[in-house]
Amino acid sequence: MNFQKKYKLILLYALISFFTSCAEKFDLTDIDTGNGNINIGGDTVYVQIKPVWDGFNRPQDVMVGREPFIYVADTDNDRIVMMNLNGDILGARSIKHPVALAQDYRLNLIVCAQFDTLVGGQSQTFSAVYKFDLVASSHQLNTAPVKKLLPRTADLNRPLVEYTGTCAFYNNVFYIARKGPNNTSFVDPDNSILIFSPKKLLGIPSNEDTLIGRVPNIDPLGQGVVSAYNISSLTSFNDQTIDMIVTLTGENSFKSQWFEYVITPVDQRYLSNFSPNSVSFMIPNKFQRPEGSAVDRSLNIFIADAGRDSIYKFNSFGDELQSFGTFGSDSFNEPHGVAFFDKTLYVADTGNNRILRFILSTEQ
Repeated sequence: MNFQKKYKLILLYALISFFTSCAEKFDLTDIDTGNGNINIGGDTVYVQIKPVWDGFNRPQDVMVGREPFIYVADTDNDRIVMMNLNGDILGARSIKHPVALAQDYRLNLIVCAQFDTLVGGQSQTFSAVYKFDLVASSHQLNTAPVKKLLPRTADLNRPLVEYTGTCAFYNNVFYIARKGPNNTSFVDPDNSILIFSPKKLLGIPSNEDTLIGRVPNIDPLGQGVVSAYNISSLTSFNDQTIDMIVTLTGENSFKSQWFEYVITPVDQRYLSNFSPNSVSFMIPNKFQRPEGSAVDRSLNIFIADAGRDSIYKFNSFGDELQSFGTFGSDSFNEPHGVAFFDKTLYVADTGNNRILRFILSTEQ
């Protein structure tokens, strides 16, 4: 079955399952339907919340789960940390070099990390993707059943491939961003976005996920819009679309983009939601090395730019509302991850080995 047929089946089963399924582990009524609050700009600023959450070693991602708990990819400590909203550590799990986190609506935790294995009698490190079943362990992260989704055996001949980002959608389809040096193949270039689908969406009676291919019509080395040139993060929206914010660190003039999925009578594909130079978000070379992104319920977009040691905030029209990197006598150092929940902005301040929290001055 080719990709287009598989993907149409996914869309069909997604619509059916949305109205009829009673087996979901997360209530889809919690998804935002688009009635967000008005964006706040002007003199409103973000104020740091104390205390600082430290004890990490170059954390590269922070995520607010759907429970909600806070998850941190504590990269150089080789672990994932789960905390409550007060910052109390509820659990941790050893895993080599975690860099990206996502959670589907079945409360599975999806992690891009690494693993070691023997190849030809020699130990070798590969990038990897894991899925942790938190429901099966009653949210005990240290005992949650885990499954390694990538690499497959056939992928072990591509040791330079890295899995760099992940996001999950309302129908529990999730994407994995992949990058690497071999991009001459038209069928399977290293720079790609891979698609995992629940088998149930394909009409298969199983609770497992399966890799069904890569997102088509995305240029692996594109220097303009809709590119997969070294993707550093993927962020889905909390709605019933498969749109996403994509950040890139390759030789691209537009290093943060909003991919909008468009269906026409002719075909279906991702297009850029903004035209180049049309809004602040799409000014060429606006970003230097964006490593993470987040979207709040009002569709404001946050970008963590490790190259400029800054966090940027844009509204849903692409207008820049705020940017900051220095606060008092302190400043960011290579921020890689950003998340937003309940008026609070969370930042993985990678170079300073900490997680910082901010709140709007109007909410104090």
